[in-house]
Amino acid sequence: MRFGIFDHLDDSGAPLGQHYADRLRLIEAYDRAGFYGYHLAEHHNTPLGYAPSPGIFLSAVAQRTKRLKFGPMVYLLPLYHPLRLIDEICMLDQMSGGRFLYGVGRGISPIEVGFYGVDFGTGAEQFREAYEVIRIGLTEDELNFHGKFYNFDHVPIVMKPVQLPFPELWYGTSRPDSIPWAAEQGAHIVTLRDTAQARAIIDLYKSEWRKHGRPESALPLMGINRHVVIADTQAAARDIARRAYPRWRRHMELLWAKYDVPFPLKASLPDEWDPLEAHGHAVAGTPSQVRDFIAAQTEAAGASYFVCDFAFGSMSPDEAMRSVELFAAEVMPAFAGQG
Repeated sequence: MRFGIFDHLDDSGAPLGQHYADRLRLIEAYDRAGFYGYHLAEHHNTPLGYAPSPGIFLSAVAQRTKRLKFGPMVYLLPLYHPLRLIDEICMLDQMSGGRFLYGVGRGISPIEVGFYGVDFGTGAEQFREAYEVIRIGLTEDELNFHGKFYNFDHVPIVMKPVQLPFPELWYGTSRPDSIPWAAEQGAHIVTLRDTAQARAIIDLYKSEWRKHGRPESALPLMGINRHVVIADTQAAARDIARRAYPRWRRHMELLWAKYDVPFPLKASLPDEWDPLEAHGHAVAGTPSQVRDFIAAQTEAAGASYFVCDFAFGSMSPDEAMRSVELFAAEVMPAFAGQG
């Protein structure tokens, strides 16, 4: 079992410069604790995400960590010129000594991509084309491509990543129909779905993986993402969670409500913490309670990777740090050797 971090870098109420500084100190703690990967969301024009240019923040992560892998979850590929992103990926992988996690997607919000003039209706098609252009650029010395959205003739590619032939690929998904592509590409996956839906996605991935003649021993990581708060008592952990979560939840739906677009995650992300926890999408408790929660969740979903959201909403840096310290000392050792 491996553990990772998912981070929206959402508005905490602190001044923005302080917010960045506090989060980088927390990321240093993730590195010391031995987490596998740090996955940073990309959102635009919303307090849900204060890393709209994830590569800039991740360049600081590269310099502040030594072992932790990191990357976007996900780059919204239709928003980038492929040549610019090829260069950025190579730079981040080189600056970190090969620790970059290349997360890709088209974006969940038609509002956010619409700000950039991208048609959400053709976003999936543009995403696949952009992905192919970037794949060529990362693996070949010259870029030639002719498609519906992109055209390149004899463009020299002068940089390469450390990870050859391609950086570690990640895909965030909630839809089974995206799994055949993810399995074909050999992408590691993370889903926010409940355990039953996550199990269906993971089982489908394994089935698609076998269709390509690949051994199960070579399967990528398949993860589930949950909010996690740990304290010395369950009452203290729930007090923190109940106070911090509503701010994050308001920001999650903010643009959808402003532009009167139905919010697709309303059922799985209730407004308050207690129903979120009751649905199995979160846990707030002591280290032993969190250990039991993770064991039950990963077994039910068939997951090999558990991704924690430790810092969100109005939670203070000290509260998030205490969760991480308790998790590292009393939760992670219980899963050592599992996989």
